[in-house]
Amino acid sequence: MQLPPVVRAIHAGPTAIVTLVSFAFAASVLPWLDALSVAVSVFLGQCYVGWTNDLRDEVFDRAAGRTRKPLVAREISSRLLHGLWPVALALTLATSLFGPLGVVGTAIYVVGLASATAYNLWLKSTVFSVVPYAVAFGLLPVAIFRAAHRWPPAWVILASIAFSCAFHFLNVVKDLASDRRLGIMGLPQRLGKRGSLVAAMLLGLVGSVLISVR
Repeated sequence: MQLPPVVRAIHAGPTAIVTLVSFAFAASVLPWLDALSVAVSVFLGQCYVGWTNDLRDEVFDRAAGRTRKPLVAREISSRLLHGLWPVALALTLATSLFGPLGVVGTAIYVVGLASATAYNLWLKSTVFSVVPYAVAFGLLPVAIFRAAHRWPPAWVILASIAFSCAFHFLNVVKDLASDRRLGIMGLPQRLGKRGSLVAAMLLGLVGSVLISVR
């Protein structure tokens, strides 16, 4: 059964993974109800990032004929997403600030959200396209662990960065040709398919080593 278009527009697969990993991080240092609250905040943040990403890319997606995208297929309207993303942003900030993350955790989390926003608005088409992934997912465990007044082990931060950056390279490979044609020249597009796959493999290996030798 296909997911509703508004759910597909949040990039449901990656959103589910990020939410579950965030819950796992939180559950390792917080009571499970607090961990669930953190996961809800992260899920709402991913909704904001996904919806704004699809809005920003709508013109490019139409030009590339990406009919799997709900906006391109006209399954939902841009007006709907323009109404939803501010709600998601407000809710993620509210649930973070008044939830387990508190002021310090929320401040760190907001830097990650700002990094993701910078990717959507500008950095996606630059050689620095991988940087927002490193910043956002490097800071996510820090924000969560600070809710328990702890610092995450270095391997957790570094593995999170490695795997998220590997995902960036893998995620772009399928659209490399159309991205280049449309002038979207992030780091994966500049490296090409082979270079991106090698980068993803090496980063995935680094992440795996960090987990195994922690």
